[in-house]
Amino acid sequence: MEEPVRKPTPVGEAGVGSETRGLAGHARLHAVGPGEKLTPRAAAQPWETRYRAYVIIADVATTLVVILTGALLILDITGRPYFLHASGTALAILCSLPLNRAWSQHVLGEGTEEFRRLGRSLLIAAVVVAMAGLLFGALDVQPWVFYAVPTVALIAFPLRYALRQLLHRARRAGQCMHSVIAAGSLSTLGDLIERTRTESHVGWHVTSVCTATGQGERGTGEIGGIAVAGRLDELADQVRRGGYRVVAVTSDPYWTPERLQRLAWDLEGTGAELVVAPVLMEIAGPRLNVSGVLGMPLLRVSAPRFTGGRRVVKDLVDRLGAAALIALASPVLLAIAAMIKLNDRGPVFYRQLRVGRDGQTFTMIKFRTMVIDADRMRHGLLSDNEGSGPLFKLRRDPRVTRVGAVLRRYSLDELPQLFNVLGGTMSLVGPRPPLPAETENYERAARRKLLVKPGMTGLWQVSGRSDLSWEESVRLDLRYVEDWSLALDMAILWKTFRAVTGGRGAY
Repeated sequence: MEEPVRKPTPVGEAGVGSETRGLAGHARLHAVGPGEKLTPRAAAQPWETRYRAYVIIADVATTLVVILTGALLILDITGRPYFLHASGTALAILCSLPLNRAWSQHVLGEGTEEFRRLGRSLLIAAVVVAMAGLLFGALDVQPWVFYAVPTVALIAFPLRYALRQLLHRARRAGQCMHSVIAAGSLSTLGDLIERTRTESHVGWHVTSVCTATGQGERGTGEIGGIAVAGRLDELADQVRRGGYRVVAVTSDPYWTPERLQRLAWDLEGTGAELVVAPVLMEIAGPRLNVSGVLGMPLLRVSAPRFTGGRRVVKDLVDRLGAAALIALASPVLLAIAAMIKLNDRGPVFYRQLRVGRDGQTFTMIKFRTMVIDADRMRHGLLSDNEGSGPLFKLRRDPRVTRVGAVLRRYSLDELPQLFNVLGGTMSLVGPRPPLPAETENYERAARRKLLVKPGMTGLWQVSGRSDLSWEESVRLDLRYVEDWSLALDMAILWKTFRAVTGGRGAY
């Protein structure tokens, strides 16, 4: 096979890791010349195979160690061998994982779907073990259902997360990336390129693009430092030769249903994954479903549900979780209260009117982090406001006490909001609770945040907090409202711990 001639690396691609660089080199080619050969189907990169193997080994080892340890403990306690129960439980888990595609490369390393499939696999395994016990009269399977399988989960989930963090660290260094060719309009391509650079954990590295005219920004051959490989109608040829793993199609008038279908056909056998960005609305997750109607593939967007069984479960989890956290954190709460009181003899708590679900106001409780007369001093500081939109923020607010600065950095001042959650006016996870003055100027989009309870944390918390612009904060809150799920709540709670301990974006 002939080696294609490579063009110089465009500006902005110098940080690509060694395992990506080979594909990136092939990506910067133009139209297929006479006599050139097309590259074969893009195979999985070595890092993908290794990462999937690490995940499988971690899951299998965890299952076998837990089950064997449980069997030995039960043997030691009861004197009865339960190796048949142990073997059946291990078999149920190790069969359920691949059957539920918990090891699929498409979900490993990004998003909540990986953990959702892992949890579903273990739940199904527990049900199978319980049903088998009833069917065969083995009523002593309770230890395997209620102890062994949950123990596997308690170990497997953190191991998966640890492996993901190693992968994300490598991606921040420019390694373990998927080579992407993007095709669409100049504006949407520029936005996609910028997002892939700021969110490297996704693992996308745009190495070349195609546009309607084959030209880039201002008539150049680049968009955001990425070389334009050709026109949109040449995309399939570029993919067959370039060895790309992802073909990202963004909006452009060129993309008619017939052309997208033809592109999907042309990409068959290349090993590239076709990804089409939605142009109607920013909705993802369980609300999107593709179904065939009248012989046509239609994207169904179900209405967001703010009531029902899942919301009852969320409310129950909120209140039980708040009660447990209050009990666990009570020594910390008392210590913080004492420090605030000793600092200036002022009140420990700061109470503020906020707007909750359906526009109902409630009193939110926080630890006081400012001087006693902070509200009266605000008017004189308005000219120094660094907040975005209707928000008032100062990176170095002179009203913040020394104790308050520490509490704010690690969000410890927000711990009393657990009592709001316990009382039902707030949730553990939700949109940011706004002030009444803010909501007076809300546009229709921002007002949708009030359809659900505000939260102690949310997507805004784990995405930069005070460093976010007002528009980005609203976008994240709306994304939560539109795409809410219990799995998303769990992911946000976990990421909140990391964001808070790092003090990122807090002031």
